Amino acid sequence: MVRCLADAYPDAHCELDFTNPLELLVAVVLSAQTTDKRVNEVTPALFDRYRTAADFAGADRTELEEYLRPTGFFRAKANSVTGLGAALVDRFGGEVPGKLEDLVTLPGVGRKTANVVLGNAFDVPGITVDTHFGRLVRRWGWTREEDPVKVEQAVGELIPRKDWTMLSHRVIFHGRRVCHSRKPACGACPLARDCPSFGSGPTGFGEAAKLVKGPERDHLLAMVRAQ
Repeated sequence: MVRCLADAYPDAHCELDFTNPLELLVAVVLSAQTTDKRVNEVTPALFDRYRTAADFAGADRTELEEYLRPTGFFRAKANSVTGLGAALVDRFGGEVPGKLEDLVTLPGVGRKTANVVLGNAFDVPGITVDTHFGRLVRRWGWTREEDPVKVEQAVGELIPRKDWTMLSHRVIFHGRRVCHSRKPACGACPLARDCPSFGSGPTGFGEAAKLVKGPERDHLLAMVRAQ
């Protein structure tokens, strides 16, 4: 299944736009309860206005909230990013730390956010257990655990450490494009023959193909036809 995911999504990546660790950290915090696409619409102007941790720490609340308003829960998110900026300035010289144990001490930063930052900004392997990842690995029978930390540990024991970050991207891509929560595209899934949950969604190719999303759609359907 891991090999098939690699063939299906060779270019899988973090779908949040960023140019440095601080931008990625802020973007991940803002992605709560909204889409990466919406965050990417907001962050160009946000990062042009606030370029350092100190800028976020000292931001005018009214102005910052207006930048964040389209992402939803903008007041809470303004609290998060100003608190984050202040903590980085006070404890890490304004720089985003590159260690898990330091990142998780920051306000609003849990293991999921820390692993995204480590894997994509520092090239430190990490497993990102978001809702897609947890749902799919349970659907595939890789683990029965519900707690994200236990899911991370269980999958980490199955997969070589060097592959953790890319596996996270590929599983999340598959969850967004094929293996949907309510109606997975089983009949148009390249992992179908190895999936213990095959049949959770439409099994006919034609009906299932209509459910496949994303720019990889043609490639994914060609993989299924070739099997």
